[in-house]
Amino acid sequence: MRKYQEALPQLGEALFLTDGGLETTLIFHNQVDLPLFAAFDLVKSAEGVEQLISYYRRYLEIAQNAGLGFILESPTWRANRDWGRRLGYTDESLRKANIDCISLMEKIRSEYEHIPVVISGCIGPRGDGYRAATFDAQEAQAYHQEQINTFSETTVDLVSAVTMTNINEAIGIALAAKQCNLPVVISFTVETNGCLPSGETIEQAINLVDLATEHYPAYYMINCAHATHFEDSLPIGKTQLRLKGVRANASKCSHQELDESPTLDDGNPEEFGYDYARLKTRLTGLSVVGGCCGTDHRHIHKICQTLSSKPQVSAN
Repeated sequence: MRKYQEALPQLGEALFLTDGGLETTLIFHNQVDLPLFAAFDLVKSAEGVEQLISYYRRYLEIAQNAGLGFILESPTWRANRDWGRRLGYTDESLRKANIDCISLMEKIRSEYEHIPVVISGCIGPRGDGYRAATFDAQEAQAYHQEQINTFSETTVDLVSAVTMTNINEAIGIALAAKQCNLPVVISFTVETNGCLPSGETIEQAINLVDLATEHYPAYYMINCAHATHFEDSLPIGKTQLRLKGVRANASKCSHQELDESPTLDDGNPEEFGYDYARLKTRLTGLSVVGGCCGTDHRHIHKICQTLSSKPQVSAN
């Protein structure tokens, strides 16, 4: 049974945390072999499941100790057809992996009953997370419908499309979620100039997706970019109110520089927390905060310290 689908608590004023950079933490800090950045592949073994549980618990403890809500994002960013086939998954084994990932999120949520924990089925781009795709919205909807249909069979409260590089894919995912009557969040990534890889500003991207989907997304986010890349390019007015979440990178490097780097740039956790305090003065509706590439529990703890004066919420 879905717990929060009918009334997402993060739409209020209370602060909700998310985790940090799942894949970069597992690879660079935990020395986990993660082919193609596919964290969902870990659920096929008992050892992998324990690695994921240990990872998420660290962040949930931070949220619980601060009395804040938490968005529990499933490790399914790569669990779509094209990436799954590259890893040797069949349609059925990929479907099972997605379901197993959500079951694991449900198990973890059951351990934290004193704070609201929202389960999100994470959806990644069909292609590279740093390059704009060339297919149209109808093709994107048909492609992502498979994974969203699978999520609709589980206890997810919503689905989140993360690291969206272009408008068409975002529209397609939103329409696929609408087909299943599931709330959806669209999270765009931007280059160092504050624009999507496909060239649009954040404001243009939000408005175009809203126009094409009759404002279906519950809200929008930005992820996989440093705060300094987009803080001067944030939307204004009514469009800004649609932007409720940020999961920034620790590094100030460009996507190309990150892609080519053999080492992890984890930035400065102290500065990272202050970045979010600065963002909060520009994004009055900011209520979902976490990290992306290069971030770990230290960065999320610093965000918590700088923003924890926000209203707290009950798990009921």
